[in-house]
Order: sequence, then C-alpha cells, then structure tokens
Amino acid sequence: MFRSKPVLFAPALLAVSLASASVFAQETVESNISTQYQDMRLVKLTEGLSYPWAVTFLSDGRYLVTERSDGMQLIDGGEKTQVSGVPEFYSTNQGGMLDVVTHPDYADNGWIYFTYSKGDESSTVPALARARLEGSELIDVEELFTSNTPTDPGRHYGGRILFLDDGTLLLTIGDRGSEPMRAQDTMDHSGTVVRLNADGSVPEDNPLRGKEGYAEEIYSYGHRNIQGIVLNSAGQVWVTEHGPRGGDELNLVEPGKNYGWPLATLGRDYGSEGPFPDAEARELDDMQGPVYEFLPTLAPSGLAYVDSEHFPNWQGNLLAGGLSAERILRVLMEEGEVIHLEELLLQRVGRIRDVRQGPDGHIYVLNDQSDAALFRIEPAD
Repeated sequence: MFRSKPVLFAPALLAVSLASASVFAQETVESNISTQYQDMRLVKLTEGLSYPWAVTFLSDGRYLVTERSDGMQLIDGGEKTQVSGVPEFYSTNQGGMLDVVTHPDYADNGWIYFTYSKGDESSTVPALARARLEGSELIDVEELFTSNTPTDPGRHYGGRILFLDDGTLLLTIGDRGSEPMRAQDTMDHSGTVVRLNADGSVPEDNPLRGKEGYAEEIYSYGHRNIQGIVLNSAGQVWVTEHGPRGGDELNLVEPGKNYGWPLATLGRDYGSEGPFPDAEARELDDMQGPVYEFLPTLAPSGLAYVDSEHFPNWQGNLLAGGLSAERILRVLMEEGEVIHLEELLLQRVGRIRDVRQGPDGHIYVLNDQSDAALFRIEPAD
C-alpha cells in the first residue's frame, strides 16, 4: 500500500536529520526453497527500509536503495546509511524517489542515475537526474530531463531506467492516471518510453525525431504505466506494464511503435468491469498488442533477465515481480512467445517492488512495505 501524506524533501534536511546509520547482520530466511528446475536459498541482506523502490549495485560491492518517501540508502555490508545531497522531490501516493541505476561505465565515471517526482501539492512531473557518490553524499547532481506536462500528483509515474548497448538510455513515463488519452498525444511525454543520451540530450537517430507532431524524445508511446524494463541477450527491450482491471502486459518495445493504450486494451473498467471507457477494441491492427497478458492480475513491478551461471535452468528467462500478486513469475519464452510460467516466492515476502540480477549473478529482490527488506536469491547448496 502507499502512504498518502505528501512529503517534500530537500538536501539540507537529509544531510542534517537523516544521516544516522544502522547495522544488520544478514540472515538466511529459507535455506532450501524447491522450485521446478532450481532449488534456491533466500537471504535477507538488510531490513528497516521504508517503501523501497529500486536497488542498484556499486562496483565495490555496496548497494544503493531508493525509498519512495525517504530518499536513498547506502548499504555497506551490514550497515545502512541515509544518503544526503538528493535533489528536492515530492512524495505522495505513488510518487517520490523512484528508480536508481549505475552507468554501464560506472567504475570509470562514477555516474549514478535516478528518477523522482518533482513538484508540489498542485502538480508534479517525473524527472531524471544523475550524480556521483562521495562517501554517503551525492555530489555533482545534474537534472537531465523532466516530463513536459505537469499533472496532479500521485499516480502512474513510470520511472524505470534502462541503458542500451549503444550508451543511450530509455526512461518509462506513465500516463499519469487522470486522462488516459494522453498516452496517444504524441507531443505529451506521458504514456511513453523516451530515449536520451547519457547527458540528457536527444539522440539524432531517435525514431520520431523530426517528424511533425511528435516530441523528439519519444521512443514508443501508447503505454499505461511500465514498471519493469530489461534488455535481453539479443538486444531486445522487454517491459511489464500495468493494465486497468486485468490487462497487465508483457511487451516487446520497438522504436516508434504505438502500444495502444487506452484505445486498445485487454483490461476492463475498474467500476463496471465492462470495456474500458476509452477503448475501441481489445486489439487494433495499426497498434502493437501485448506478447502476453498476465492473468490473474500481476500488478507488475521490477523485471530481470537471467543469464547467470548460478541459475543454469533459468537461462534466458524473465523474472517478473508482482505487487498485489505477491510473487515473482518466471517467464519462459521461445521464439517470442510465452510457453511456461512458474510462481516463485508466492506470499513469502509480500508485495514485490523490484527484481534484478546483480553483477555477482544472484537475484536481488525488494519488497514493498513500511518495514521492508532487501533479499538475495542464491542457488541452494
């Protein structure tokens, strides 16, 4: 569940009042969890996180974890320290501090990228920034991008970041919840995936750049609220996306394509359970349909691609986290089609907020609650 009280944080407040550290000794929660093809061990690395949103991995073995209302935590072994120097962000409902990733060349350049909701009680926009970490402080903070249409705060920010092999990045932006048809407005960033250079500039080869009536940052559009995004070994971009009632989707995102929301959706209206009011059909020929619809509802959040030698029987699979579903779905595909699903961690740790494969080849999981934890999935002995 989400906290509804608005919170506005400034760097000075974080530095002065939130600089305390706490220590936690990691513990094995379950030593052997049997699954169809891979027995696994669940280890808790830290606890006491407040509605965390994302985890990323530093080259020295430490972790950064964002907390939606409280900023960012640096986790070093058993020690958890509040990071100071974060830019102002506005937290209410689904908004606040969101994703965090390191640059592919982080060991050389030190850049950390993160998203957050920027604004106040009247309106907010999703924003992207980068910074470097010095001790437990963010320095050299640069705001790189803000969505172009301020909206009533609280819903459908998207906010996931993915670096591509060419050094550009993709950023997901939700439709913001109030007017779904904005996802079909090609001058509005809402309901899109945008593509940027690492410095926030617009790549010259963006698919819609120079096309009249299209914002030049847009990579794809017609999305509702993408909460999982990953690049597979073939260079394909896969996303998991919230539908309305039902209609949660697995999509293969390709440049310049329209993914249909809200004109084409498999989901239903929340109130009546009839067709969604703006929908013209479940599918439309000139729009991209989903590769797979998650039924029952997954409420997706966090997506990992497995190529780790630790999990040989999961090679090439996707691991899709679910919030209300309280599970991870292992998704096996062949030739672009889903052929098998397996539930992992069903109701073992609660709502799943993030799922990532770490540089050590293990799987990292954040749950979503007021006293949350960072977990690691390892192969069982």
